[in-house]
Amino acid sequence: MNQITPYPLWLGHGGEGRDFKTIFDLGIRAIINLALEEPPAREPREMIYCRFPLVDGSGNASEILFLAMNTLKTLINKHVPTLVCCGAGMSRAPAIAAAGLSLAHEEAPERCLERIVAQHPSDVSPGLWKEVAGVLAAFR
Repeated sequence: MNQITPYPLWLGHGGEGRDFKTIFDLGIRAIINLALEEPPAREPREMIYCRFPLVDGSGNASEILFLAMNTLKTLINKHVPTLVCCGAGMSRAPAIAAAGLSLAHEEAPERCLERIVAQHPSDVSPGLWKEVAGVLAAFR
């Protein structure tokens, strides 16, 4: 799990999204789980938990992409320490994190993704990124 500085934003894989001791130790208050193939976590009652089932590639519903990135935008704007996780933590989590940062700070999504890639191992699916960019363009 890696923090994307200077934000209260962490990226990780599905297993890290269930490591509640570490999550609480880091002060994380919200989890966004993006993995369709991962079972929902049995999160503690005081944890904010959002699940947006996405596939790692093309074929995602634009409504789900929009809800995921807009939810993260709101959490970022409200300074809620948040973990974004997916299966391996290398494609969906970085893509949606970049989109959320782009919306929150009105920056180019490619620039936000570059910042994330510099701080977290990433291998974003081109099909997923194309869908994310399309939703961002329609949103603006």
